[in-house]
Amino acid sequence: MISIRLARGLVTAALTLAAFATPRVAQAQWTTTYEQFYLQASHNWTFRNQYASADRLFNAFDYGHAILYETLWTKPNAPASRLEVKEFDYLTKTVLVKPPRLPLEEAAIEPKYAQLAPEAKVMFDWAHLLHRQLYDVLADERLNDAQRDREAQRIIVYYRSRPDLAFSSKPKTMALMQEQSYSLAFRKKYPKFNGLIWGYHWLQVGLYEPLLVGKTVAAKQAGVRATVARFWQMVDGAPTALPYQMPMTATVAPAFAARFPEAAIIFDNLHSMHDVVSDILSNDAVPRDRKRTEILRAARLYRDDTSYVMPVAAWLAMSNHMGIENMGGPSAGFLPTLPTPTVTSGAVMTHDWETGAMKGFTYGSAASGVAAGGEHAGHDMAAMAAMAMPTTVPSTTPAANDSADVAALVHRFHDALEQGDSVAAIGLLADDAEILESGSVETVADYRAHHLPADIALAKAIKSTRAPLRVLVQGDLATSTSTSTTKGTFRDRAIDSAGAELIVARRTSQGWRISAIHWSSRRRN
Repeated sequence: MISIRLARGLVTAALTLAAFATPRVAQAQWTTTYEQFYLQASHNWTFRNQYASADRLFNAFDYGHAILYETLWTKPNAPASRLEVKEFDYLTKTVLVKPPRLPLEEAAIEPKYAQLAPEAKVMFDWAHLLHRQLYDVLADERLNDAQRDREAQRIIVYYRSRPDLAFSSKPKTMALMQEQSYSLAFRKKYPKFNGLIWGYHWLQVGLYEPLLVGKTVAAKQAGVRATVARFWQMVDGAPTALPYQMPMTATVAPAFAARFPEAAIIFDNLHSMHDVVSDILSNDAVPRDRKRTEILRAARLYRDDTSYVMPVAAWLAMSNHMGIENMGGPSAGFLPTLPTPTVTSGAVMTHDWETGAMKGFTYGSAASGVAAGGEHAGHDMAAMAAMAMPTTVPSTTPAANDSADVAALVHRFHDALEQGDSVAAIGLLADDAEILESGSVETVADYRAHHLPADIALAKAIKSTRAPLRVLVQGDLATSTSTSTTKGTFRDRAIDSAGAELIVARRTSQGWRISAIHWSSRRRN
């Protein structure tokens, strides 16, 4: 029988918050969440029994994630050294050295964060359970390849049976993780701890590889030990030996991603959202009374199958362009020495959403004096640099951050239309904004009364497919241009159109606001 439990402590924590917080804050956090246990199977806990040392590291990782979020939320004014030195040293010299023997209840370690966003906390727990069940399937020597494939698929279907918790199995663009208004705050303020989290994620996806490529039990055991040893090599060489880019499953564990692509995509989305939560919690520009809202918005976008989605082929190409040498290297069949990164730590590459091809950097750059090659198969460093240099805004200029803020503003406006939130949509417009569509020019008041309801109705009825935004910042003004296609039925009328959008944004005392919008469209057929 499947054991389903009320989220141990989460419901109580969320509801009893009223005793510890102002009524305004407490009211926003009344929620009910449910945890769900393992899918019953004979292979449950096989990995724990056969690979105990590696399995216990995941318990330490759970502690590390929990103490990170709790610290960021409860100690917003603590010096960076609180995480970069004190907690980092405790994790790497004590918790990882002698990890807990069994999985921890993270709500006991992060009670205040669990009160803040229990929905996101349970999403992480559910995905971590998927991790553990897939390790069990691959570690069970009683299963042949066909049986493993069937069991893995059964577990993935079980995972997807909770749409309120499950990350999308559609690849998300890195823009959702790295190009929001709050993005990059964590990696900039806590670069060493950020590298440790990426090291965790490298091992979490990397351990699948020796379980798949090993042909005998002895080979698998040796491979797992080698992969764990490589993780320790990264930790011991911190901060420079830790990953410089978020490890992508298809690059770090290619055999696993090829065999179980849906799971690989889920894990990349999971790990991306870990970064997003860290950014929201550590970014002072996000007010404390908005952090829960931003976390839940991100959770919704990572669960749905339409927002920030890119083709699987583009996801694979993007993963390759990011560079295996920048992610800590491969998790099996690696050289004795760690690869030399070819980008600066935490660099942000932009990619074409349709092809995955790299377009340039919005933060950081290619590493100086680094030759191409090494362990990065198929990655041409010279071509990457040549592609980036003509169009890249240097990371030392304000525009590097402004462009991400403007892009986030535009995405929020689109989200508000799709969700039918007219208040949020109008709130993103400057008071003197003008909207040009259908051959007319409208003020904000005109737009609210006339075209806004129709725009919301259309956006809710038919999901448009949007090309990546092109943002140009010039001082306190910016433009965002994009194209889109819309196909479906709206009010009993067939729609099949190509559209173009120009948004002019202006910097105000409240941040970037939309000053003008121009929409045009034509029939495709």
